[in-house]
Amino acid sequence: MITISIIGLDQFVVAKYSLEHTKPLANLFETPMDNLNFYAPNCSFYHAGIDQTSWNTLVRVHAPKQYEALEDKISKYLLSTLAEFSINIAIEFFYYLPRNRHEFVNPEYPRFMTHENVVDIEHDDEDEDDEIDDEEEIYDGNVFAGIEDKIK
Repeated sequence: MITISIIGLDQFVVAKYSLEHTKPLANLFETPMDNLNFYAPNCSFYHAGIDQTSWNTLVRVHAPKQYEALEDKISKYLLSTLAEFSINIAIEFFYYLPRNRHEFVNPEYPRFMTHENVVDIEHDDEDEDDEIDDEEEIYDGNVFAGIEDKIK
């Protein structure tokens, strides 16, 4: 499994990037698309107290050792395609031996959620009951009136 972590870009930008670039990157890695995932943490990138998000982006590629020979062409592709979203980009590659990865894939469910198998949850009318009725008047009197008498 190859995981590309992108730090310093908005999660929604990374989601769009993943949609458009998973297949070309899988082709460059010479691996099926199912072996490639993206990680986009909900975070900001800082330097000297100044938010660098979208100005500076750090990409970390975690991949099995066998993909090390493809590093140059992968980095060129990432640098050129991510330049649309960031001013400065750094890429770091981390390799592991396949024996160092352990996973469980539940056979009762599809391996990945797709546009075809995602369930859209519609809100019930019950949720609308929780909202404040705009026609109700808000009490603006003294809620503590008479409290001293009750305490005595």
